[in-house]
Parts: sequence; C-alpha cells; structure tokens
Amino acid sequence: MSAPTTPRPPLSQTPAATPATSSAPAAPTSAGRLDWRLRFAILSVIWGFSFLLIKVGTEAYAPFQVALGRVFFGALALLTVLLIRREPLPRGRRTWVHLTVAALLLNTAPFSLFAYAELSIPSSLAGICNATSPLWGMALSLVALSEDRPTRRRFAGLGMGFLGVLTVLGAWQGFSGIDAKGTALALLASLCYPIGWIYVRRTLASTPDSPVALTGAQLLVSTLQLAAVSALFTTAPSSFPLWPTLSVIALGALGTGLALQMQYGLVTEIGPTTAQMVTYFIPVIATTAGVLLLGEQLHWNTPVGAAVVLAGAALSQARRR
Repeated sequence: MSAPTTPRPPLSQTPAATPATSSAPAAPTSAGRLDWRLRFAILSVIWGFSFLLIKVGTEAYAPFQVALGRVFFGALALLTVLLIRREPLPRGRRTWVHLTVAALLLNTAPFSLFAYAELSIPSSLAGICNATSPLWGMALSLVALSEDRPTRRRFAGLGMGFLGVLTVLGAWQGFSGIDAKGTALALLASLCYPIGWIYVRRTLASTPDSPVALTGAQLLVSTLQLAAVSALFTTAPSSFPLWPTLSVIALGALGTGLALQMQYGLVTEIGPTTAQMVTYFIPVIATTAGVLLLGEQLHWNTPVGAAVVLAGAALSQARRR
C-alpha cells in the first residue's frame, strides 16, 4: 500500500503497514548502529521467513495455537520495549474498543487464516498470496478513502496484479495441482490486512499514542482473543517439540517485535516510500526458503506470476509528487 499520511498502528508482520514519519518514534539505538541497508536486508529476511516458520509451527501445533504463540511473543517483545522506555499503554475506552477491532482484522483473523492455509499449501504460495495485500488495499481504498483517486495507472496496476495471481495459480490449467481451499484462505488473510488498515486510518489516526504503544496493546488484545478461541476449539498440546516451538517463538519475537522496531527506524531514517519497498522482497525470500529448506516444488508459473503481481502492486501504488 501507499505510505500513509496519518499516524496509525502498523500491524505485526505486514510489510505495507508503514507508520507516518511524523509520528513514528525513533528506533532503539542498538538498531540505529547498523547501516539502513543492512537493516532493510534483515527485515526482508525476517518477514520472508515468516511463512516457513508458520509451516514448521503447524507440524506440531494447531493453527490457532500457532497464531496465539505469534501474537503472545510479539506482544511480549513490544511490552518489554515499552517497559524499558517507560512508556504507558494507550488509555481511554474508545481507543481500546477500536484496538479490539483492529486486533481482529490485522492479527487474529489473518494470522489464523495463514496458519490454516499452510496446512495444505506450500509456504512459498502463502508468501506470494501475502503480496496481493497492496492490490486489495488499493482496490478498497479507491472506494473507502476519498483521497485515493482512481487513475489509469492504478487500474492498470490492479489488472496486472490480479493477472499475476491467475498466473501463479495456473488458471489456464483449471487450477490443477493447487489446493483451492488453502489458497482461498491465504488470499482471504491478505484481504484482512487492508480492511484493517482502512479501519485504523478512519478511527485511530488522531490517537496521540506512539505506534509501539498502539501495536503492543493491539497484540495484547489479539492474544486474549486467540487464547479464548484456542481454548474453545483446540486441545492443549501434549508435547512441545523443539523446532516447531522455536519457530513460533521466532515468528512472534522476531517477526513482530524486532521487525517492527527496525521498520520504525527505517521509516524515520529513509522515509516510508523507500522503507515499504521491503514488500517486494518478501515473496522472493519466502519462495526461496520454501524450496531450499522445505523441499517445496517450484514450477515456472510461480516465479513469473509473482513477478507480475509485484509489478502490478508497484504500478498501482505509484503516486504523483
């Protein structure tokens, strides 16, 4: 999605969620010691590997449990940052009501959907489906946000992007070899993100709290939501295998806590337009990781379609200065 012009809490592990430079706090000094190019590369790798970590996590845990661990360790990481900085959580009933909805749209629902999707589709395909978020976002913003005016370039980008999706899925072959349910769940998860962004932009844009405080609170609420859902629909795991457990911990602590801190620093240092370019590296890394580390098959239409998706997303987000 295009860089926002108003402050909002960025979602955990969503590349297009970039806070406004006027409101985003500076990253911790430890991150500031690294050159921004190195931090950009690390951020791309962390978010690109998220889909592999989900896949490994679902080998031992139910999808709701993977999502729960993800938001729990992400919340723990950000709450630790707030404690160190002596920064309070947001206050006010209205703010927490909106954060509850935001948590459902930006964390609880998409994280669960991606975990369920990866029960039947490769992690590389899930990563490519995630790359359609900017396309869904642009399509929705043309309707929901008056400042996003439709242009020929944006319509061309949307058309190109969804043509890329059909290429990835092998539409000319009748989608043979693709699990329809899993792919639909992954695309639905990607659709949740822009719906959540638009909601947050309309309801929390004027909130004075920092993105760290808002996102930490949002993940805390999502943890409570997923804890309730997991208690109702899953049984407690009987064991905690090493690699799936470490995957879930890394998914939350690194993919949410560390990655968001690095993203804040990048936005502050190089601006949201350059920082959000990390979006276009994630499916490449996700596909590479899935093929090399998980032995997932790669057909020619997958990388070609992914390239078309990313080109369409870039074209649809182009703005005149």
